[in-house]
Amino acid sequence: MASDKNPHEEMWRGLLTDPQSPLHADRMQFKLLPGSPRCKTCLFPLGGVLMSALSSKWGRKPSRKNPSFCNLCEEFIRTHPGGAEIDLSLLFADVRGSTSMAERMMPAEFASLMNRFFKSGSDILIGCDALIDKFVGDELIGLFLPAIVADHPAAAVEAGRRLLSATGHGEPGGPWLPIGIGVHSGTAYVGSVGDGLVADFTAMGDAVNVAARLASQAGPGELLVTEAAWTRGGPRHLPNSERTLELKGRASPIEVRALRIDGISPGS
Repeated sequence: MASDKNPHEEMWRGLLTDPQSPLHADRMQFKLLPGSPRCKTCLFPLGGVLMSALSSKWGRKPSRKNPSFCNLCEEFIRTHPGGAEIDLSLLFADVRGSTSMAERMMPAEFASLMNRFFKSGSDILIGCDALIDKFVGDELIGLFLPAIVADHPAAAVEAGRRLLSATGHGEPGGPWLPIGIGVHSGTAYVGSVGDGLVADFTAMGDAVNVAARLASQAGPGELLVTEAAWTRGGPRHLPNSERTLELKGRASPIEVRALRIDGISPGS
């Protein structure tokens, strides 16, 4: 039973975990429509030459309060504060050496490079049925929810491998942008956060922190996957190495699998 402090808990739990929920149905429907950018939650296209016609048909348009959402999703998130603790998978992709890159490049050139990364990463995460949580500086964050993709650990690992390939890891000339990736599966609080007129949809908790710390420790071209995610969705046929890591802020070390796609030994 939902508590008085979180009257929308059961509603959020069903929305996030049930494959029959509107979240899944809307995303599968709007994913096929052309246009970019897209609503963070339902994938309704918020730009493109067909947006006016699509808006008339679906009653959705860019939110005036938050450009990351369509008007209907923004209103729902704002008027239904709260969330639920659910099992999910998370992916953090972090650009390696971005500070030194920015120092060597003109600001517009660096912005163009990062926009290329975010565009490529967004396409891959959406293709793997992730919800793009946010872009933070030089980092891309994806949430893999059970309502959208049942085998979310496997989807997160596959998205990580595709991101490495898309950024040129494994190419003869090397990557056009060096990135490190962390993937973890666990329990997090997912839902609407914020007060008043400003609200966002995100995930919080220890599982989120673990995924973020993994990405920060992953070397260029490296995908670090916790055992919690690997045992549920790891591609057993791919070369990998076992590693024990000390993560900042955590009392106990964590076991991970390291994967690469560039032919370099995972243990090197």
